[in-house]
Amino acid sequence: MYQVLYRKWRPQVFADVAGQPQVTTTLRNELMAGRIAHAYLFTGSRGTGKTTCAKILAKAVNCLHPVDGDPCGECEICRGIDSGAVMDIVEIDAASNNGVENIRELREEAAFTPTSAKYRVYIIDEVHMLTVGAFNALLKTLEEPPAHVLFILATTEVHKLPATILSRCQRFDFHRIAPEDIAARLHYVAEHENASLDEQAGLLIARLADGALRDALSLLDQCLGHSREVTVQVVNETAGLAGRDHLFDITEAIMNRDSAKALDVVDRLYRDSKDMARLCEELIGHFRGMMLIKTMKDATALLAMTPEEQAHLSKQALAAPLPLILHGLTVFQESLDRMGRGGNRRVEMEMTLIRLCAPELEDSTAALVRRIEALERQIRTGVPAPQPKESPSQPISAPQPVSASQPVLAEEPAPVVKNSAPQQESPSPAVQEPQKSPAKTAMSMEEIQANAKRLDEWPEILQILRNYSQSIAAAFHGSSAYVSGSYVLIDAPQELAFELLRKSSQRDKMRDAIRQVTGQVYKLGPYKPNEEKKSESQDPLAVLTQEAKQAGIEVIEKE
Repeated sequence: MYQVLYRKWRPQVFADVAGQPQVTTTLRNELMAGRIAHAYLFTGSRGTGKTTCAKILAKAVNCLHPVDGDPCGECEICRGIDSGAVMDIVEIDAASNNGVENIRELREEAAFTPTSAKYRVYIIDEVHMLTVGAFNALLKTLEEPPAHVLFILATTEVHKLPATILSRCQRFDFHRIAPEDIAARLHYVAEHENASLDEQAGLLIARLADGALRDALSLLDQCLGHSREVTVQVVNETAGLAGRDHLFDITEAIMNRDSAKALDVVDRLYRDSKDMARLCEELIGHFRGMMLIKTMKDATALLAMTPEEQAHLSKQALAAPLPLILHGLTVFQESLDRMGRGGNRRVEMEMTLIRLCAPELEDSTAALVRRIEALERQIRTGVPAPQPKESPSQPISAPQPVSASQPVLAEEPAPVVKNSAPQQESPSPAVQEPQKSPAKTAMSMEEIQANAKRLDEWPEILQILRNYSQSIAAAFHGSSAYVSGSYVLIDAPQELAFELLRKSSQRDKMRDAIRQVTGQVYKLGPYKPNEEKKSESQDPLAVLTQEAKQAGIEVIEKE
C-alpha cells in the first residue's frame, strides 16, 4: 500500500527535525546528561514536529544503544516501537478520550512496570481537549508519577491548559518553520523520490504551507501525482493558484468606485459555480497582501504567490490608499462572518461590494476614515478622488476637476483672456494677444512656483524608485517635492538628479512611481527659488539706495 510522503519521511532522529533547533538541541543534551524530566509539554501550530519529537523522545529514553542522544534505530526496542510491538509506548488522542474515566484508566495502568522497555511513555495529543474533571484527575499523577512513567503532552492551544498543568511540565515551544528550511527538506525528499523540484517551486510550496512541514509534504505529494518534474506552473495548477485575475478585477473596480463592474465579475463567477464564501476568503487574502506590501519594505516572505502575481499586486497596492485597504479587510471579514450564519451568500457579496464602491453609504469607522483620507488627499494634491461615473463641471480657473491626462498649465491662461474686456469692444484682440502672451506665460510660471505645496508622499515615491534602481534613488537622496496643478516640482541637492530626469526612460520611471502613489499623472519640473532677488531684497543698503532715488535725493555710488 502506498504511504504518503509525510509518513514515509517522518524524521527518526532529532537531527532530521527541520527548523526546531531550540527544541532538539536541548532534548539531546538532556538525554546525554541523563537529566530526563517526568513530564514534557510540546506546544506550537500544526505540522511543526510536536508528535514527531515526542516519538523520537519515547524511543531515545528506551533505546538500548543511544547515539549522542538519538535512538539507534537498530535495537529490538527501536524496531519494536516502530512496528507497534512494544506496548509500553501509549499514544492517546485527548479529543476522543477526554473524560475522567479515561484518565482513571491511565492512572491504573501507570502503576504497573513496563513489560519490555525501560519507561512507560504516555503521549497525549491535543491535551487541551481534556475536561476540567480529567485535568484534575491527571494532576496528582502528573506531579508525582512513578519512576518508570514519562508523560509527553502535545497541544496547539496552550492557553487552554490550566496553570496547574503548565507548572508541572517542562515546556518546549515549536515555532513555525521558515520557508527556507521547508524548501530544503522538500528538495531532500524530492531527490530521494527520483523527482525534480525547481527552486522557486519549492519556495512557493513552503510559503503556501504557512510554516507547517506536514502541509508542505502533502502538497508536494499532490504535485508529484501531477508530474515528476515539479515547476511553479505545476504548483499553481495543483494548489489552485492559477486564474486569480478576478481578484484584481474586483479590487480595481473598488478603487475606481465602479460598482457595476464589480457586480458583473461576481455574476460571471456565480454562473461558473464559484462559492461566494470562498470568494470572500480569497479577497481577504488579496487585501491582506496589499496591506503587507503597503506597510513593509519587503513582504515577499509573507506572500504565497508567483513573482508575476506579486509584481501585479505590488502595483495595485501602491496605487491604493491604506484606508481603502483596511476598509476592504474590515467589510470582507464582517461579510464572511454573516455568510457563516446563513442567508443568501450572493446577495451578501453584492451588498459588500456596493458598500466598498460607495463608502458614503455607510457610517462605519473604517468608511469614515477612508472618506477623510480621500478629502485630505484632494486638498494635498488638488485633484479629487477617482469618480469615473461622475464628472461635474467646474469653473475653468479651478484646477480640481481637470483630468490628470490634461495639463493644467495649458488651461490656466484661459481665465486671463476671458476676463479681458477689450476682447468684445474692438476687432484688435489679435494684435493684443501676442503682446500679452509673454506676460501670461511668466505669470503662470510664477503662480506655479507660488502655489506649490509640499508633496507628503515623496518618501514613498522614492521607495518605489529604489525597487527600480538604487542609483536613481541615490541621486534623489535628500530631495523634496512640491505639487502645483499638473506639475510636480523637484528640489534636489544634486545636479545629477536633473540630468537623469532629462532622459526619457528615467523620467518615465519617475512619473510611473508618482502615479502609483498619488493615482495621478503629473509633469515634472525643477523647484528653484530665485535666490538673487531674495538676497537683493534682504540687502538693507540696496533698499536705502532705492528709497533715496525714489525721493529725488542724489545718490553718488562709488566703485
